[in-house]
Amino acid sequence: MLEEIRIASLGVIDDSVLELGPGLTVITGETGAGKTMIVTALGLLLGGRADSGAVRTGASRARVEGTVVTAALPDFAAAVDDAGGEVEDQRVVLGRSVSAEGRSRAFVGGATVPVSRLADLTAPLVAVHGQSDQHRLLQPSAQRRALDRYGGDAIGLPLSRYRDLHTALQATERELAEVSGQARERAREADLLRFGLGEIDAVAPVAGEDTALAAEEARLGHADALRVAAETAREALSGDGDAPDALGTTAAARNALDGVRDHDREAAGLADRIGELTYLLSDLAADVASYASGIEVDPARLAAVSERRAALTGLTRKYGESLAEVLAWRDRSAERLLDLDGTDERIETLRATRDRLRNELVEVAGTLTAARTEAAARLGAAVTSELADLAMPHARLEVAVEPRDDFGRSGRDVVELRLAANVGAEPRPLHKGASGGELSRVMLALEVTLAATGTVPTFVFDEVDAGVGGAAAVEVGRRLARLAREAQVLVVTHLPQVAAYADRHVVVAKSHDGSVTSSGLSVLDEEARERELSRMMAGLSESDNALAHARELLATAQPARAGG
Repeated sequence: MLEEIRIASLGVIDDSVLELGPGLTVITGETGAGKTMIVTALGLLLGGRADSGAVRTGASRARVEGTVVTAALPDFAAAVDDAGGEVEDQRVVLGRSVSAEGRSRAFVGGATVPVSRLADLTAPLVAVHGQSDQHRLLQPSAQRRALDRYGGDAIGLPLSRYRDLHTALQATERELAEVSGQARERAREADLLRFGLGEIDAVAPVAGEDTALAAEEARLGHADALRVAAETAREALSGDGDAPDALGTTAAARNALDGVRDHDREAAGLADRIGELTYLLSDLAADVASYASGIEVDPARLAAVSERRAALTGLTRKYGESLAEVLAWRDRSAERLLDLDGTDERIETLRATRDRLRNELVEVAGTLTAARTEAAARLGAAVTSELADLAMPHARLEVAVEPRDDFGRSGRDVVELRLAANVGAEPRPLHKGASGGELSRVMLALEVTLAATGTVPTFVFDEVDAGVGGAAAVEVGRRLARLAREAQVLVVTHLPQVAAYADRHVVVAKSHDGSVTSSGLSVLDEEARERELSRMMAGLSESDNALAHARELLATAQPARAGG
């Protein structure tokens, strides 16, 4: 539950602390005192939209902090830990700041988090209801959600299964439409791929052969020049005639030095080195001779190589910059062609999957409708009973569940709340048959009924009692007190009949120093409560008659406040 809320520089509130606790807390004050800022502050803590216009004039930023007791909220504590926040002494501090320029920051347990994460974390903690929620209650989707919430797992489990099937069916239908609609384009693409693959298969390229063929073509094209050069080199190394050659002159140099090697060690070393050179020249001369004898002029082979290179070049002009890219295109295209050739089979598979999912969806939708119909009867009876306690003894609420032909995200059912406000009246849709005050009580009765599910620990009602007065207002206060036995309830109200049932009464008081207006929060004792109720009833906080009426209200509410 919420333990306290600290508000700084928000609207007319300069710096105040709202202490909360279990049970029913009401907030009252004169018009314009700043009661709405309490709900605004709470909305910021719950990740609501930040409005820089709410920052107090002259302040650089507004800040709201809230302390949440986690003793009964293990899932929330775990979520805070996952978000990087800390839980200390079973308490978590939530924070939100809004600068005058509109920048907003959120904090959870000391950790900075995105505002969306703050909203996700706090969503299960607090249910906020204002007069605008009465209009949302008129929407079929809101009425369906209320029924689903009441039905619990009996509705939740088939609804979850239905949504999974619905998502799968939509994905299957989209893919089927895409595959079927593109059949002609896919056939055209397949023909182009087959032609390309046929061209490549006709040439049958081998990885790396383009490089080898280029080298072979160069050698064959210059065979005469290569052979002449090799013969010239061989003769220079080791000639057959009388002309001097490299081997002969080297041998002469070695013989000259060998003749004096015994007279000088350095001359002997030079003679040995020349000997090594002689062996190298001899081997080189043999290799050159072998190379020269191996060069042949083969016009037929040259023509074949040139023709093969031309065929490979034709492929690289169409399918890649290199032979490696051509081969990669061939592999990709072969895989793509397998996919394209399987279009008809894929269509049949998708159609079978679609039909199966449709059948399953219809079956689960029927289960969902049955579960909603059963829960609708119970919800209608429970809310009708609550309305009797809210000074509507002859009212009857029906929850109609009508299956339609179309299957939406949440099923095929249209859920509609219908109210018969008087004896003999036919139930009519809320937007046609309920006044503002009746709508307030229907929403309160619905929320009280849903509270029995124990899904939300804190309820906030922002003047939902508008349009209610007299005995009905007393019953609203009594019912809120009963709701507060099961959950923490915070109510902003202008009705003294409601405020009298509070376990804690907080007043928003406005003051000004002639130039700046400020509002502060204070918890009232019994005497101060009497004066505040007197002011709310008669506008006179010291009127004896009003004070007597206030005491009477408090006395009437005492059994409910005491849990009776």
